[in-house]
Amino acid sequence: MNRHRVHYSWVILLTTFVALLIAAGVRSTPGVLIVPFEQYFGWNRAQISAALAVNLLLYGFCGPFAAALLELYGVRRVMTAALLLIILGTGMTTGMTASWQLMLLWGLVVGMGSGFLSPVLGTVVANRWFVKRRGLAVGIFSAAGSAGQIIFLPVFSWLLIGYSWQAVTWFISFTAVAAAGIVIGFMRNRPEDLDLLPYGAEQKTERLGDDDPWDLIFAGLKAAITHREFWLISGSFFVCGASTGGLVGTHFIPACVDHGVPEVTAAGILAASGVCNLIGAVAAGWLSDKFDNRWLLFWFYLLRGITLAWLPFELGSTGSISFILIIVFYGLDWVATIPPTVRLVSDIFGPLSGVVFGWMMVIHQIGAALAAYSGGVLHSLLGSYQWPFISCGILCFLAAGLVVKMKNHRQSKVAAVSP
Repeated sequence: MNRHRVHYSWVILLTTFVALLIAAGVRSTPGVLIVPFEQYFGWNRAQISAALAVNLLLYGFCGPFAAALLELYGVRRVMTAALLLIILGTGMTTGMTASWQLMLLWGLVVGMGSGFLSPVLGTVVANRWFVKRRGLAVGIFSAAGSAGQIIFLPVFSWLLIGYSWQAVTWFISFTAVAAAGIVIGFMRNRPEDLDLLPYGAEQKTERLGDDDPWDLIFAGLKAAITHREFWLISGSFFVCGASTGGLVGTHFIPACVDHGVPEVTAAGILAASGVCNLIGAVAAGWLSDKFDNRWLLFWFYLLRGITLAWLPFELGSTGSISFILIIVFYGLDWVATIPPTVRLVSDIFGPLSGVVFGWMMVIHQIGAALAAYSGGVLHSLLGSYQWPFISCGILCFLAAGLVVKMKNHRQSKVAAVSP
């Protein structure tokens, strides 16, 4: 076995982080473009939200199939293909003239591309390349979303002020091209390809074997749906999707604009919360290696519920201490739920955890899509975002109740199911 001073797992981690960073930039774009699309095309917020809901749904539904494609064609090929879809969809956006084209390009093409660069990818890579520090690796991958906010939202705002919304989409296309080059150059499928063991492993780790990856998709689903804990944690993950990318990621900036906050300022606030998000994601990954993940999730959802229910009453006073506290605590909590969720799924489902987590991402993104679409519809009907935010806060309290009903499976895993 070749020996390296720096284990190649860390190169894989950095390469995957870059790809997930670009995907995070793509996912943060709609919140910036809703108001410009309204002004430029004359579309209402419900029309735009419908296309974004399709994007979020595909982002989730690609998850289980991404796990199979990663197994069948390899991580590097799937990541490259996903980035090419993002390049195609965002590059062609500048030629849009009708709302159905937004549905096609951002709903379908970009939705599929970003769907194959979802947390499922991070879960598969972490499980393949890390035994020691796996929770930390998942936390770092989760932090890519935060870093995307920090890096891309200020750039998007600058491009909107200095140029146009078309410049934003071209910028995404060019960064996706750069990311594809990095993936092609450095990504590898498994440690065995380099005659290595996963980081921290002393022997070869358990694998699913040579079963057909497409059959494994449904083997994972079969193992999951008969398991009580799957439904409890999936119910909480549904709320996770609704209360993050679905509502806040899509509608926070338009909600601020409704209260007289300039769009560039609102984007800056969301980017600033990304700093806290980055810290929270890595910290949650570290904590998930050390504490009972059920209770971590309980406190994370409880905190998120409080901040979301409080937020609509503070949108008009962005300089107040209470608003700053909301942004800080919500930012710390944004993706903190992912590392404990991944660890729980891994503890319960063992070798099938990647596929099972893929199905959970479907449920997560159904929640996100419903929140994105209903947020736009309710705004069109009521003229404000107050009830969407309060409703999501209540859902978070329910999610906190679900996770504490789970049993401790740290030492007891479901046996792998062969199709």
